[in-house]
Amino acid sequence: MSNPLLDTRSLPRFDEIAPEQVLPALRELIAEHRQKLDELLDADPSPDFESLVLPLEDMEHELARVWSPVSHLQGVLESQEWREAYNAALPLLTEHGTEISQNSRLQRAYAAVREGLSNNADPARISVVDHALRDFRLAGVDLPDDDKARFKAIMQQLAATQASFEHNIQDSQDAWSLPVAEEAELEGLSAQVVARAVAEARKRDRQGWLLTLDYPTYDAVMRHADSRKLREAMYRAWVTRASDECGNSDWDNSENIETILAARYEAARLVGFDSYAEYSLATKMAGSTDEVIGFLRELASHSRTAAQQELASVTEFAGFALEPWDAPYWFEKYKQKKHSVSNEELRQFFPVGTVMNGLFELAERLYGIRLSSRDDVARWHEDVRYFSVQDTTGALIGGFYVDLFARSGKRNGAWIDECIIRKNLNDQATPPVGYLVCNFPPADPQHPSLLTHEDVVTLFHEFGHMLHHLLTRIDYPSIAGINGVPWDAVELPSQFMENFAWNLEVLQRCSQHVDTGEPLPPELFERLEDSRHTGAAMAMLRQLEFALFDFRLHAEYTSAQNDLAMKVLAEVRDEVALIPAPAYNRLPHSFSHIFAGGYAAGYYSYKWAEVLAADAFEAFEEAGIFDAETAQRFRREILEVGGSRDIMQAFVAFRGRRPQIDALLRQSGIER
Repeated sequence: MSNPLLDTRSLPRFDEIAPEQVLPALRELIAEHRQKLDELLDADPSPDFESLVLPLEDMEHELARVWSPVSHLQGVLESQEWREAYNAALPLLTEHGTEISQNSRLQRAYAAVREGLSNNADPARISVVDHALRDFRLAGVDLPDDDKARFKAIMQQLAATQASFEHNIQDSQDAWSLPVAEEAELEGLSAQVVARAVAEARKRDRQGWLLTLDYPTYDAVMRHADSRKLREAMYRAWVTRASDECGNSDWDNSENIETILAARYEAARLVGFDSYAEYSLATKMAGSTDEVIGFLRELASHSRTAAQQELASVTEFAGFALEPWDAPYWFEKYKQKKHSVSNEELRQFFPVGTVMNGLFELAERLYGIRLSSRDDVARWHEDVRYFSVQDTTGALIGGFYVDLFARSGKRNGAWIDECIIRKNLNDQATPPVGYLVCNFPPADPQHPSLLTHEDVVTLFHEFGHMLHHLLTRIDYPSIAGINGVPWDAVELPSQFMENFAWNLEVLQRCSQHVDTGEPLPPELFERLEDSRHTGAAMAMLRQLEFALFDFRLHAEYTSAQNDLAMKVLAEVRDEVALIPAPAYNRLPHSFSHIFAGGYAAGYYSYKWAEVLAADAFEAFEEAGIFDAETAQRFRREILEVGGSRDIMQAFVAFRGRRPQIDALLRQSGIER
């Protein structure tokens, strides 16, 4: 096979694939799929699940496998060629996807299959067909031809504009740097951060120190730099990325925001919804926009008094009214004073390799799986590792790549993505494979990579997503793993997993002091646990600010309303924020979750799922957090079912009742 992208018999051949192979591979595969689809629809006037749905599942799985490394590499490599290949391929892929979802003949065929499925049929098969019929409707399959064509054009426009939005953030972030001439300006920062600043300066043939806008550096400065001037400079750079305030109009996302909002609104209206928020809820647990807004405001009302008390205590401690670039620093200082614990002290106990080993040991203990490193797998960067996952008999469950460290050109944040989705059709089984990506501080010649406890929580969170992807028992790719799961429930396994990062026994197995080799001492853990609620209510309000802004923006947008994003943001901040943001703050312009990711009118999902996760973890606390029966029930009822059943029914099957908000409030130290 001449084009390695089209080789779907094994893992991606990252050592062979090249950007120039992308368009030829997709064109060939899409043409082949079009022909197969026509043949399927012509062959059988009365199709059934085997004759129609299984071949379509196969084709969608194959296309996803070819596209996955392309989408992945443009986000993790500093490569203009991969970005250009990705952008060139997006219209082709989007057109094909819309073409499938607007195919009236195919929709009628699925409807016929659904009619032929009895109520006693395999629930997973019913879910596959029901999800497909829903997606046909959401793509406008019943629209007149002119409206169909318009919907397709909107999808093309959205795909391109969202990619541009993400690339502007990356370019704006990568271009910024701050030279520092005197080491005294870096007082408070760890030796590792200072060493990275020296290395960055030398890499660019400069003297002194150079701070960049990668998240580990930004976070370290905001929490630990004694220089208020330095913190403000970093804050301003961060909150003006890809905006009219960033210093380069080529990267300004203002127009992209307007284009994205208008396109989403028009698409939603075309298929019968009053707003994009209503359109978004068609695939989520929440039933209405009022329910979501009410949920968020209820959390805000419970959190506000506690947050005001937290801010008052820290303000008194600091001795002056805090600005946004002061709050992380003084909350960290307050935590050190009140609980005698700091991120830098904790970091010494969490070398990244030790944390990974402890995390894997936890997964093995809970779910009876075995994880082992493989060195014979092609990778895209020298830092990347690959792990194989097996059950207790040695049978292969799946595998995943791990890419943990920040570097230039790599998308910010932490995430998992699907490399291969589980499939088991016609006695041909394909195990799932995923990507786990973070942006932790890399090692340098003098220092290993050391994680803060917050980094540890982040790693546990993403690994929870990975377990959801890997442990599925569903054979149909469209509803396997995280597929077909309502977006406001997809964070349940990840946020559930975070709770284990607050357990002493787990953390001791994840820790090894970089100098002494000792695990995290119980006395230090007690101080960490005592500090857990410090700033928790403020953090809650911060996330509610994001969620309310996102949901209100998509619920209230009605037409080309200039600068609605900033107007809604100002109103939301007046309602929930306790520290006023400066006029130059441009949060929307780098809010990639909602303008370039999958969280549009869905950022509330983090808090919605956090309620589920906190309640689910209480079941473990009641039975013992390593209780085998509880862990197996969670695996069976939540992790394995994908989108094959109603998620509320799945939760009730695990918990014995519907979720309650109380557990989350207790976790956050907030009185109801």
